[in-house]
Amino acid sequence: MPYVSLPGVDLWYEDTGGDGIPVILLHAATGTTDCWIHQLPAFTAAGFRCIAYDRRTWGRSRPTDDAVQPGYQGDDLSGLIEHLGLDRCHLVATAAGGITGIDYALSHPEQVRSLAVANTIGGVQDDEYLEVQGRMRPPEIQNLPEHLRELGPSYRGADPEGTARWVEIEHASRPYGRLPAQPLREPITYARLATMRVPTLVLSGQADILAPPLLMRMLAAQIPTSRFATLEDVGHAGFWERPEMWNGIVLEFIGRH
Repeated sequence: MPYVSLPGVDLWYEDTGGDGIPVILLHAATGTTDCWIHQLPAFTAAGFRCIAYDRRTWGRSRPTDDAVQPGYQGDDLSGLIEHLGLDRCHLVATAAGGITGIDYALSHPEQVRSLAVANTIGGVQDDEYLEVQGRMRPPEIQNLPEHLRELGPSYRGADPEGTARWVEIEHASRPYGRLPAQPLREPITYARLATMRVPTLVLSGQADILAPPLLMRMLAAQIPTSRFATLEDVGHAGFWERPEMWNGIVLEFIGRH
């Protein structure tokens, strides 16, 4: 698959091609493009052109210049969209990828048809939100092994092979180690979210201990264009744990925009 050379990084991406409306998939901090194996065939079969990329410092994307590290999340996404010559596209994001998606939709609403964010804390910086977030995900939860804090217990119990594959992708996701995270050009705040013009789906998992439904309802409440949905008995990786139901909800939403 190809790379696009951007300031400080050779960004690796996968593009199914075709004439369909483009959908860009944004992975979690515990994954890479490889995690979308349940989405790419389903979204392509629905007629969409699917693009996924390894975010900077993840997977096969290669830092090239220390002088421009770590760069900005939205700038890398903008560079990929410009390189591919994309018109308005759908953004579908999970967990940490949702922060990039929200920021880009706020900064470039003219480029985004719709935004679907799942199982994400959203990067909101308001004190009220951070206080609730801190009570719901204390260090004891955040310090758990990745598969225990992110995969729901029912999924881990029922699908050991799927769990093992998720862990394999997660273990290979950060070949350069834990490099400094990419910042946003502007903090995400309630005031910014109130200006959202892009139709937004906020999708929660009822068994998610990292972005619990209450926190995601608080996020959705600040977005005037949002619709909230939840999946029963699903942890932080809903797209992986119950892909058929997850795909159905997201495809129904983006199909209307």
